[in-house]
Amino acid sequence: MKRSVVIPLILLGYLGVMSYLGRGEFFAGNYLFYFGIIGATLVIIWLLHINLKMREKKREERDSDSNQAG
Repeated sequence: MKRSVVIPLILLGYLGVMSYLGRGEFFAGNYLFYFGIIGATLVIIWLLHINLKMREKKREERDSDSNQAG
């Protein structure tokens, strides 16, 4: 599996655990805080995924160019 998939999956699992541990905020009525943190974290994980995919694509292009030149 590629790193652009594995790392975000691990972080999603971590987010799930942290969401479960932070459910006290939800039950206390702090809905905006609870879901805001989850939403912001999902956006960051998504941006990380996109960044890692772009880096992998550039690396593959660089490797294929070096293989053709050599």
